[in-house]
Amino acid sequence: MTEHFDLIIVGAGLSGIGAAYYAQTHCPQKSYTILEGRANMGGTWDLFRYPGIRSDSDMHTLGYSFHPWPNPQAIADGPTIRQYIHDTAQKYGIDQKIRFNHRLQQAAWSSDQAQWTLTINHAPDQPPTYMTCNFLYMCTGYYKYEHGYMPTWPGTDQFTGQLIHPQNWPQNLDYTDKKVVIIGSGATAVTLVPAMAKQAAHVTMLQRSPTYIIAMPSQDALANRLRRHLPDKLAHGLIRWKNIILGTFYYHLMRWQPNLIKKFLINQVANHLGPDYDIDTHFTPRYDPWDQRLCLVPDGDLFDAINNGGASIVTDHIDTFTPTGLRLQSGQELPADIIVAATGLIMRLMSGVDIIVDNQPINLADTITYRGLMFSNIPNLALAAGYTNASWTLKCELSHRYVCRLINYLDQHNYTQCRPQPDPTITPEPAINFTSGYVQRALNTLPRQGSRFPWKLYQNYLLDKLTLQFTKINDNAMTFQ
Repeated sequence: MTEHFDLIIVGAGLSGIGAAYYAQTHCPQKSYTILEGRANMGGTWDLFRYPGIRSDSDMHTLGYSFHPWPNPQAIADGPTIRQYIHDTAQKYGIDQKIRFNHRLQQAAWSSDQAQWTLTINHAPDQPPTYMTCNFLYMCTGYYKYEHGYMPTWPGTDQFTGQLIHPQNWPQNLDYTDKKVVIIGSGATAVTLVPAMAKQAAHVTMLQRSPTYIIAMPSQDALANRLRRHLPDKLAHGLIRWKNIILGTFYYHLMRWQPNLIKKFLINQVANHLGPDYDIDTHFTPRYDPWDQRLCLVPDGDLFDAINNGGASIVTDHIDTFTPTGLRLQSGQELPADIIVAATGLIMRLMSGVDIIVDNQPINLADTITYRGLMFSNIPNLALAAGYTNASWTLKCELSHRYVCRLINYLDQHNYTQCRPQPDPTITPEPAINFTSGYVQRALNTLPRQGSRFPWKLYQNYLLDKLTLQFTKINDNAMTFQ
């Protein structure tokens, strides 16, 4: 028999566990389950196992508002975050609601029945199974889980060492006393360099162009003082709001005064590396701060690795792989036993699930986002997606609250369906204005945003809190049946 639930959440990562908490707290009368395509919960924090994997946001905002972050490390490593997700799921009984190895392949909506029919894959040798639900909530992240982005370079077939991508890190990889080259300059690369430099003979970070990097303490001294003297929830709330307000202020300052902030960021790097280091070549980006996401370096560990000789940075382009490493366009040879392609993700919303509405396949690129979590002309479906300029969880929790408000509104008015319908005068715009490669590669597959509320993404927590938590559900852009 086909199982039916009022709500099905897809994904048992950081956002999916949070969604389940809000579902059972704010909609206790509703039945729900979580479908997880993998064998473990944790999402990103279970999938990625490369050395040094850590958050690049503070855990007081990346963590849940309802479950205070218990660790003194505000910038936390992957295993600690994974354990925090497990502990949260266990504490609130959410772990009992997860169906592992349930990979959603297709979601088909019927307006006549006012429900989704889900096609779910399991092991390769097993037939699919089916479930139905009234509301579908996708908490699947924003990238392809199977593999990351790997460019094509000349000569890779002649390289005699190991070429790996951080998303598919080999278990028990031994890089002790090995020469390592890490291709990339983003968050993954600046995490890997100091972590691998502790054991490798030498680590070289090869970048085509520099990224803005900011060093911050891994522990929040004020947060730890408050946690010692105040109840957990009160301390957590104060710390969280302090970080939200400061983060919002600094982001808007950077966008308002890019030249001032650019000088500050570059001078900070120069203070760490000294006057003789070539800052102009290796740490001076060609773009303004927050045209791409800033890279966080906890306790200046990247700079320490460079200063003690364990790591170095080369800014150049690859000419070809060689049997023993890389030859660059400048003619320089980089010897390597291991080459790590920290070259980014493949963006893919909703894990590539086929969405069908009344027998019509939906291309997300043809839709417009509604309040940053639903899509034009797709009924009873929402997507949890975080911020590009702040912690992922901040936006996701606002989305969870809104979905619960919406489900309760449907009940209160005896509705079974809700569908965002855009005004024809809305002008479509790109949903993300980042210049990062992983965004630019995916733009033609992503939904667009509109030119005004409620179709526009503001990337502003304070504004989103007001509009998602307090404005009325029936805003004339959503239709109900």
